[in-house]
Amino acid sequence: MAIEDFHIKKIDAEDAHLLSTVALKAYADHYLDLWYDDGKWYMEKYFSEERLLEEINDNNSLFFIAFFKDSPVGFLKLNIKASLERFEDKNSLELERIYLNKEATGNGIGKELIELTIKVAEENSKDLVWLKAMDTSEGPITFYKKMGFEIAGTHRLKHPLMKEELRGMVVMIKNLTGK
Repeated sequence: MAIEDFHIKKIDAEDAHLLSTVALKAYADHYLDLWYDDGKWYMEKYFSEERLLEEINDNNSLFFIAFFKDSPVGFLKLNIKASLERFEDKNSLELERIYLNKEATGNGIGKELIELTIKVAEENSKDLVWLKAMDTSEGPITFYKKMGFEIAGTHRLKHPLMKEELRGMVVMIKNLTGK
């Protein structure tokens, strides 16, 4: 995959169907093993076209789709106003979701999406960017650390159909002010 064949598009309501398709594929590529029902409940709840249309229309959220050779390969969801426990004094942006299809990982696309996240944060005068990652996902955690994030805490998911031993998450932050 050559990075010059890659582009990012900010999406709006007309793209809800495409976003749903991309989200379902990317999620299925990486996370079905977390669930007793292979992720069916989660994907129906969070990646239906109707649910995503609601989120796209939320003024606090921004969505982007990543394309490689004009084919969608992943997406990014940012929450512009999203305080983080223990960092309430910081003006924060949450990187809620960054999902790529399996074939798109390891090709620089994630780096481009993180750089876009930082750019959006800076344009919105944010002090901090934060995200959550599965604590069993060594690859993504290592990637986020390379991108300047550090582990700042932990979180536990409470989804009923999720395997208990796989519910742990790390909270990672990237301070943009140097303080």
